[in-house]
Amino acid sequence: MRFFLVIALAMGLSACATAQRLDAAGDVHALLVSIRDEDQAAFDAHVDREALKQEISARLSAEARSPKVDKGWQALGAMLAPALADIAGDALVQPQVFHKVAESYGYKPGQPLPSRVAIAGSLKTMDDGRVCATKAKGGPCVLIFRQDNGVWKLSGFEGEISSLRIKF
Repeated sequence: MRFFLVIALAMGLSACATAQRLDAAGDVHALLVSIRDEDQAAFDAHVDREALKQEISARLSAEARSPKVDKGWQALGAMLAPALADIAGDALVQPQVFHKVAESYGYKPGQPLPSRVAIAGSLKTMDDGRVCATKAKGGPCVLIFRQDNGVWKLSGFEGEISSLRIKF
């Protein structure tokens, strides 16, 4: 009897995770379309700008302190990194900067868009209630979303910083 109870509980939890991923998939799709179309208003509606800016700034500061960077540049980077990272964070939280990321998920002009079910399949639930988009099933998280007032918003980026491009 306990065995069946455990199985039923596991199936119920799995269904909740699937429902959460399907719910998030609509907002993930809207974000990726806003990036593809460079729709600033739709992008802003699906991004937790402050959380994303803080994460990108912290990663840029960490890169400046990396052992791969020359000691002289590390010292200069340590002094300038917080201010530069703040400015860069503002500049990087723009739809056109994420073009390569959106394209890697199939959001290219003239290409058919992935379905909501396909998007949900590339999402995984995290222990803290957030969801993340991966490049491959079971792969590492790239885009992280948290729910805010019923909308799933991009709040973290764990992909390659080099994939973010500022157009001048």
